[in-house]
Amino acid sequence: MSEQRKIIHIDMDAFFAAVEQRDFPEYRGKPLIVGGRPDKRGVVATCSYEARKFGIHSAMSSSRAYKLCPQAVVVSPRFEAYREASNIIRSIFLQYTDLVEPLSLDEAYLDVSESTLFEGSATLIAKDIKQKIFQQTNLTASAGVSYNKFLAKVASDMNKPDGITVIRPEQGAQFVAELPVGKFYGVGKATESKMHGLGIKTGADIKKLSEQECQQYFGKSGMYYYHISRGVDNREVVSHRERKSLGSETTFEKDLGNVDDMLKVLGVLAVEVTDSLKQKDLKGYTLTLKVKYDNFEQITRSKTLSKAISNVKNMLPIIVSLLSKTEVETRKVRLLGLTVSSFSEDAEQGKWLMEQRELFE
Repeated sequence: MSEQRKIIHIDMDAFFAAVEQRDFPEYRGKPLIVGGRPDKRGVVATCSYEARKFGIHSAMSSSRAYKLCPQAVVVSPRFEAYREASNIIRSIFLQYTDLVEPLSLDEAYLDVSESTLFEGSATLIAKDIKQKIFQQTNLTASAGVSYNKFLAKVASDMNKPDGITVIRPEQGAQFVAELPVGKFYGVGKATESKMHGLGIKTGADIKKLSEQECQQYFGKSGMYYYHISRGVDNREVVSHRERKSLGSETTFEKDLGNVDDMLKVLGVLAVEVTDSLKQKDLKGYTLTLKVKYDNFEQITRSKTLSKAISNVKNMLPIIVSLLSKTEVETRKVRLLGLTVSSFSEDAEQGKWLMEQRELFE
């Protein structure tokens, strides 16, 4: 069964740093550190690829990073900007499958086993996802494609940035056999050191151990390593998805070409959405504008706020701002829609963001 699955792991490239370099052109091409200040015992959240050439990496102390590269630009994290980009990326994932398992703001597993898109080719789906992410966010992602989660995860890290690596079922066992244990997902420095002490350097070395020996040496993780060393990982992609958005849209009998008319329509949609939010006792933090032009091209523009969207008065300035980021001044419009998401019940992202703030600020 596991060999028939088609799993994609998408991992954004240097996500926080990439958002900063996208939004602030003066940071492009420079070694950039996103994290705490070096003089305040800060920690590196992430860094640009230019900074990585100096040996800087995530979770390194900022003071150590600064010594490695004194010319680096150090900026504090802007978590709302990262969450806004993440929401767009996650909405893209859901266009391909409902089976999406986010691991953090910048990575997720997708199970596309049942997808008929691109004649069922997971590789072509992954390429299309990468392209769509770049088109909508101007950010690059790397993808791993395989028949299980472990291999897809490892594969996504093999050809960064902006890469794609495919590990087919017939390649899995041999790939793992040659893989250094330090590259195994879930093997940290301490476990790697312990494995090396036991003479275990690669997946092939783990495969020599019996089930009993794996459990004896590695406890609860023993059976995981036992199966992984054989290219077997039957873990399902667990979707945490509930209906976490609420919206309204309308298609016009005659295409609209006047921005004032569009704003009137969006005002009505805003009333409908806020009324629905009140009825369901929901508060959302992200507002998404959907526009379909007269040639059926569809785009979205989103804004994530630090305070919940609770009424029409809050929404209108955001709607005007989002509409200004489209081409409605010069193109006719067939459909308009508004969606509110990132509800306050959605603790998953909120908890992760709080942990990041505490760690890096």
